[in-house]
Amino acid sequence: MASEMLGIDIGGSGIKGAPVDLSDGSFTRDRFRAATPHPSRPEAVARVVAEIVKHFGWEGPVGVTYPGVVIDGVALSAANVSKRWIGVDAAALIADAAGCPATVLNDADAAGIAEMRLGAGRGRGGTVAVLTLGTGIGSAVFTEGVLVPNTEFGHIQIDGRDAEHRASAKAREDEGLGWEKWAKRLSVYLSTLEALISPSLFILGGGVSRKAERFVPLIKGVRAEIVPARLVNNAGIVGAAMAAAAAHPAGRVSA
Repeated sequence: MASEMLGIDIGGSGIKGAPVDLSDGSFTRDRFRAATPHPSRPEAVARVVAEIVKHFGWEGPVGVTYPGVVIDGVALSAANVSKRWIGVDAAALIADAAGCPATVLNDADAAGIAEMRLGAGRGRGGTVAVLTLGTGIGSAVFTEGVLVPNTEFGHIQIDGRDAEHRASAKAREDEGLGWEKWAKRLSVYLSTLEALISPSLFILGGGVSRKAERFVPLIKGVRAEIVPARLVNNAGIVGAAMAAAAAHPAGRVSA
């Protein structure tokens, strides 16, 4: 099994990557970030991914996250990127641009994989929901450690709107919400999700999880335990690397 793998995380504003030590999730080189092209069309994003691969002089498989539904490498939704992604074989496109095999998966699923193996979900059974609070809300659901892929629970409807339009970190910033008001919205969202899947644990990730002490204690009416993610914003990169390693156990070809 590979001991190191390159992971790349495609986000709405930035695309970031780093080689990952698969034993502990640490980065073996400093993370590299590039701006997400606007418009975020497939070919333009693939070129940036290729630039990151080149930056690290990487040869061999790479894991890449995508902010939407991915089945067998094909993008089937595009909530926060160009609609031109829908129906595109993202894995083939990125592999062609970067000149290396690419494993592509949903961004929240990647973050969840990392948190369950090395972070706040390690050793936890039952149903666990990992939620990434950022530009939108990503979700990864695990039952007895097994991922149910592409849940996309950020798009459940609350008061006639996608939940992520009310309760994401971006919504808090855009509307200038204080921690208490935002926590109330999170409480409604988590309660709604709890009624659907009855998790024993919510893991809240994304950059805002660094400030978990400011809002997690204010969340009310939720039965499940709520904890911040341990890998914070690095979880997507780490999980992407893990997914690539699982798909390509022999690992990279050379440095």
